[in-house]
Amino acid sequence: MFQFVLLDFFFCFFLEMMNFFFMIYFIMENKVIFLEWEIISFNSMSVVMSILLDWMSLLFMMFVSMISSSVIYYSKSYMSSELNLNRFIILVLLFVFSMILLIISPNMISIFLGWDGLGLVSYCLVIYYQNIKSYNAGMLTALSNRIGDVMILMVISWMMNYGSWNYIFFLNFMNNDYMMKIIGILLIIAAMTKSAQTPFSSWLPAAMAAPTPVSALVHSSTLVTAGVYLLIRFNMMLIDMFFFKFLLLLSGLTMFMAGISANYEFDLKKIIALSTLSQLGLMMSILSMGLPDLAFFHLLTHAMFKALLFMCAGVVIHMMNDIQDIRYMGGISFFVPLTSLCLNISNLALCGLPFLAGFYSKDLILEMVSMSNLNLMIFFLYYFSTGLTMFYTIRLLFYLMINDYNLMVIYNLYDEDYVMLKSMFMLLFMSLVVGSFLSWMIFSYPYMIYLPFNLKMMVIYVMLVGLFMGYLVSNMKIYSMNKFMMTYNLSNFLCLMWFMPSLSTYGLNIYFLKMGQNLLKNVDLGWSELYSGQGMHNIIKNYSIFYNFYQMNNFKIYLFSFFFWMLIFYLLLYLLM
Repeated sequence: MFQFVLLDFFFCFFLEMMNFFFMIYFIMENKVIFLEWEIISFNSMSVVMSILLDWMSLLFMMFVSMISSSVIYYSKSYMSSELNLNRFIILVLLFVFSMILLIISPNMISIFLGWDGLGLVSYCLVIYYQNIKSYNAGMLTALSNRIGDVMILMVISWMMNYGSWNYIFFLNFMNNDYMMKIIGILLIIAAMTKSAQTPFSSWLPAAMAAPTPVSALVHSSTLVTAGVYLLIRFNMMLIDMFFFKFLLLLSGLTMFMAGISANYEFDLKKIIALSTLSQLGLMMSILSMGLPDLAFFHLLTHAMFKALLFMCAGVVIHMMNDIQDIRYMGGISFFVPLTSLCLNISNLALCGLPFLAGFYSKDLILEMVSMSNLNLMIFFLYYFSTGLTMFYTIRLLFYLMINDYNLMVIYNLYDEDYVMLKSMFMLLFMSLVVGSFLSWMIFSYPYMIYLPFNLKMMVIYVMLVGLFMGYLVSNMKIYSMNKFMMTYNLSNFLCLMWFMPSLSTYGLNIYFLKMGQNLLKNVDLGWSELYSGQGMHNIIKNYSIFYNFYQMNNFKIYLFSFFFWMLIFYLLLYLLM
């Protein structure tokens, strides 16, 4: 069993190293390789499999294979009590291969295969622990992603007008054509469903029903980043669209909403999931401003520390006997010091602490926002969301590390698992160095940013305010202001992601569910039951009771009725003759 896990780990690791060396070569030589393999040619129709290898796809593949190798090695210990470990590893590998197919495809058909593969395998992984909650979460995930799949199918049918599905040929003249505007809108909606932007956000925290190694993979480099990556590839065509500016507003609201909800949440994995949602909003919004290279930069740096953060959460959940509520935790740094080290560093990288991975991309993004000519609302959304990131991160650190020992930790002395730690240390090293490494490598020239001193320091100011607020919130007691009944409705609204889960599940489905219920009551359990199955049963039952009464009650009555019926029978025969 374990040999299979190790084999997959070495395979992913080898793939990562190979991609790394190829990517260095491609950047140095400024190379792009475009491969086409004609599978079948029939009259004028040809089915072609095409592959695009450039520095971007190779770099992204390197990150995906690195994180998946760490996750597979981590699963060897985390899922050790699982009977079907091989099945789990095969599902994870299918997930990774779907993502790789999406990354290297310049063709809408093969992009769709990878895109749909991600959706289907994510459903299998979300319902992996088979209970009601996981099934509901899996259906929400699958159905939300189906909207994006339908949009991609519509793009494929629209692109038939151009004679080819290889989008790479059209990027230069796409932005002049009104038909291409429609393709652009469909692509943006598809990317919004996969990357969980505002109307479609509710599936992302629900997908936390999956095992923790899967969460680490999904939330760092695979499923949720597929939409961002698609828009990075199509960016040249979308750059002057009005709908792209609309996306800027929606993704800004996603950042803001996720940041607020994370401050009200007590489930450890959901807090990290909401932080992913916030960072996805950041990537999408900077993409909407026409800076795809910055979005890609942040996507890669975020992948490293987010995978690490989920792995640390997995160790903590194991230690706490599968409890995820942070109110039960406290003082865990005394019990799992190395895990706490990884958790703190990844959390601070998420905040954008200087010289960790998140700082290089986040600081650059916020300074580009400060330099842009956008309105005050977008500016406010960016900086306020950055402050909220610091806010929920410090609150999490206080709850986990610094506050008193709470219910569980005292009873559960736990030795750190070195298999998990080895896989975490690889990502820890990357979380420290990947920001500076990528900033030297991706950008052929540095961004020149000139800002007034206070605007330049604005990020630091916002972080300090967030830090102070996080400290205050972590010290709240039962009589604190936020426990007021007067603000209960507001707290409820902010805590439940602005009621988005309820709206996107009940809001859309309640009419169909009600109709189904009425049909079940009135037709299946009503008229059709009364006059078919149940009705026939009642008639036959009543007749059998009647005959039983005759037969059992008195032989004379039975004999008399027999003669009576015979007499009537002979009379009828006589009349007919």
